[in-house]
Amino acid sequence: MDAIDLLKKEVNNRNSSDSAHNFQHVMRVYKNAKKICKKENADEKLVLSAVLLHDIVSYPKSDQRSKLSSMESAIESKKILKKYNFSLEEIQIISDAIRDHSFSRNKTSTTIEGKILQDADRLDALGAIGIARVFAVGGFEKRSFYNVQDPFCKHRLPDDKIWTLDHFYRKLLKLESLMNTKSGRIEAKKRTKVLKDFLIQLKKEI
Repeated sequence: MDAIDLLKKEVNNRNSSDSAHNFQHVMRVYKNAKKICKKENADEKLVLSAVLLHDIVSYPKSDQRSKLSSMESAIESKKILKKYNFSLEEIQIISDAIRDHSFSRNKTSTTIEGKILQDADRLDALGAIGIARVFAVGGFEKRSFYNVQDPFCKHRLPDDKIWTLDHFYRKLLKLESLMNTKSGRIEAKKRTKVLKDFLIQLKKEI
């Protein structure tokens, strides 16, 4: 097996119980990243390695350590990559991409590998799968679906720690404008339309 296959096996063996950040999520991000790599001048091996390890440490959103997930994943990735004979330079590029990929870090990656990881990961928060994930997390965290008085945040700031639907307004609808690559932006636009169409339909139903 090559290094990528070995990493897949290792990550799958550590599969998270969090349905929004498990091995299925990782492999969807992997698929997104492969597509973007074809359009960008990036080292596919480094990008896909970063993808496979980007959530190797993932705390639940309700956990106070949640914002440390990307930093701890970067640290853990270095230990794993050393086992598979990645060079020190490769390890640094991969771990830096992982460290900076998270939305909560509010950082734009400086390398093309990091930019592709960010885009590929953010695409999985959009579209039909994004809707499924946000309500899966909301159910796991025992949040209410929406604020009955103002479901669509017309007259208040979104609070997605209480209401799941608020996550659309706090994060998901912002992602399209934060994409780094042209191909990422094109796909994000399509998937954001799915979110907007969902909200239009939801307004009719509630």
